[in-house]
Amino acid sequence: MFQDGDLVLGGLFEVHFLTVFPELSFRMEPEPPYCEQFDKASFQQAQTMAFAIHEINKNPNLLPNITLGYHLYDNCVKLGVAFRAATALVSGTEDSFSNLNCAGLPPVIAIVGDPGSTHSIAISSVLGLFRVPMVSYFATCSCLSDRKKYPSFFRTIPSDAFQVRAMAQILRYFEWTWVGLLYSDDDYGIHASQSFHKDVQLFGGCVGFSEMLPRDNNRRDIQSIVGVVQASTARVVVVFSTEAYLLPLMDEVVLQNVTGRQWIASEAWSTSPVFHTQRLLPFLGGTLGIAIRRGEIQGLRKFLYYLRPDNNPRNNIVRIFWENMFGCSFDAGGREVEGEKKGCSGQEDLNSTETAYTDVSELRASYNVYKAVYALAHAIHDLMQCEEGRGPFSGNRCADIINLQPWQVVHYLQKVNFTTGFGDHVSFDKNGDALAIYDVMNWQPSSDGAIRVSTVGVVNEGATAGKVLTLNEDEIFWNFENKKPLRSVCSESCPLGTRRARKKGLPICCFDCLPCRDGYISNTTDAIECTTCPDEFWSSPNKDRCFCALVMVIFAHHRSTPVVRANNSELSFLLLLSLKLCFLCVLLFIGRPQVWTCQLRHAAFGISFVLCVSSILVKTMVVIAVFKSSRPEGKSAMKWFGVAQQRGTVMSLTALQVLICIVWLTTSSPTPYKNGQYITSKIVYECSIGSVAGFSMLLGYIGLLAAISFLLAFLARNLPDNFNEAKFITFSMLIFCAVWIAFVPAYVSSPGKYAFWIIGGHICPEVLHYPFTSREKH
Repeated sequence: MFQDGDLVLGGLFEVHFLTVFPELSFRMEPEPPYCEQFDKASFQQAQTMAFAIHEINKNPNLLPNITLGYHLYDNCVKLGVAFRAATALVSGTEDSFSNLNCAGLPPVIAIVGDPGSTHSIAISSVLGLFRVPMVSYFATCSCLSDRKKYPSFFRTIPSDAFQVRAMAQILRYFEWTWVGLLYSDDDYGIHASQSFHKDVQLFGGCVGFSEMLPRDNNRRDIQSIVGVVQASTARVVVVFSTEAYLLPLMDEVVLQNVTGRQWIASEAWSTSPVFHTQRLLPFLGGTLGIAIRRGEIQGLRKFLYYLRPDNNPRNNIVRIFWENMFGCSFDAGGREVEGEKKGCSGQEDLNSTETAYTDVSELRASYNVYKAVYALAHAIHDLMQCEEGRGPFSGNRCADIINLQPWQVVHYLQKVNFTTGFGDHVSFDKNGDALAIYDVMNWQPSSDGAIRVSTVGVVNEGATAGKVLTLNEDEIFWNFENKKPLRSVCSESCPLGTRRARKKGLPICCFDCLPCRDGYISNTTDAIECTTCPDEFWSSPNKDRCFCALVMVIFAHHRSTPVVRANNSELSFLLLLSLKLCFLCVLLFIGRPQVWTCQLRHAAFGISFVLCVSSILVKTMVVIAVFKSSRPEGKSAMKWFGVAQQRGTVMSLTALQVLICIVWLTTSSPTPYKNGQYITSKIVYECSIGSVAGFSMLLGYIGLLAAISFLLAFLARNLPDNFNEAKFITFSMLIFCAVWIAFVPAYVSSPGKYAFWIIGGHICPEVLHYPFTSREKH
């Protein structure tokens, strides 16, 4: 197809599916290859380019006084044909030329196409050397974003890098972390699969299997691939492929009855009508995929119907379309010969046809063609607005429209920025890639039992964080019994108290959940390692928390629960408080002795221990009183052991120790003392106890309370199991007395800093043996 103009744009389109090459005899010049199987949808794309140029030429505000033309070629989906067409566009088809200075305009100023990634790689590698701009509307290989290799390549379709990220967004949204991957044996599939492996790992996903679809559609290879899909535990299958590779696979899927899979389609086949059949609905129904952004082009439908063939051989593609559309032939000269096609008159009515050519309800690739032509037009328009002396080229020069060179168009094309009539923003990033916007498609049952494709969301890379993917879940059709999205994970999340242990030979998503050992916890799901509890802390039974200093807080928080109330919460709080004070008083034995520390360390030590032991003593008395109150003769016993009486008894016993300390400190207070008697070569700076009698009374009072508590607990050890707390108290006080007997001589005979370790060694076993357990039965 062609139309002359002041500036000419070239175009490459896949108008035919197959190319037939003639046999080579090597005796004469070979005939050119010819193409078969006309694709009406691709011809619509070619006509869209013609329409866009027609619309621009009528627009007085865009490229005024400049008429654009076009030369459009069919690549027949073959690299050899595409490359030959591209060289014909940039060098012209004339056998000779008269301008030996090579001045003037080139045959074409830019090329729209090629739709294939492999074709674009080959063609752009050559055209890039001469900086001829090439704007593809369907080549998505991420490799084409390499500006060093393809300096003049642009595209109005997002790169596969964006496509892969968009598909990863869908997988992350539904928490599908265990997926299978199929991809075609070409540049499109191979590069997409490489990017997919990287992007899936970024959100914690894994690829369960990865299979390449054979180029030659070998039946045995396809059967093997379907067997892998059937055997894998990955229920979600992502496919990067075109229809040609995928059709034989889907035939095998039907034969092996592979159901229960969620298919994720790349843009190359997500809207392809060849799969929308009743036969494939049970297997492909519910498929999710991403598709090129759909657009609307006002006036295109009327333009498509306006097409008429002519006799110009440079427009032979229109004649071929006409013959395919109406099943006639121009070679028949308008006659009808029996057994042959009827003749074409050229006046047949396109309005009576309903094909992919006239369907403008889903303009995707055609809309990209439309944007590509307008991008070139805006670039040339911006070039014409240049003011002499302020241009971007050497010497601040502007481009000469009479002698315009393609490399000059590249400069302005990189800076293009405009909005289409449909409202979409068009610009290119530094790599020549367009803004990434995809529609999310869902394959749903149609009224005739086949498949229809519905838009259920949008992926917009330019949106703010958290709004890149927008889905309307209520409109999604799920091809499963529960009509809900399935789960596809290799291993379920590990709960609190466990850690992940990777399964040998499997991806990181496959793991076992092992419980943390004693003394270790994990307080997050899917923990990699268990963390150890600090010293003097222990792990909870569920291995999700460490306990020690928090015991009193937990008691206070749950003070109204039956467990705490049955454990005599009032005395339990006092006991916990006294234990804290016992530990804290050890700090007074650290550092250089001073008057106030010498006075306070012994007093704090004695008072805190009496508070502790008196709490246990009263606890023992309460146990005995409760047991006696269950007998007829002892019903009045509990009135003497109410909460107020318990608190008062503890305070009274503790007050007596406070009185002993006051008398001791006022009559003969401990003071710092430099002792040189232990070692003749050293002076030990320590606290003198002052009055031995006062210190003996302090220790003796503690021992008296401990002995009484031990005696009462021992007498009550055989009470019923409901009150078996007495057994624990008996054992605790026995240990207490044993440690106490060993402590007094050890402390008195330990000089200076060693007394600190004796105090610490005395307190720790006391704390560890105090009872906190109540086994009150229901």
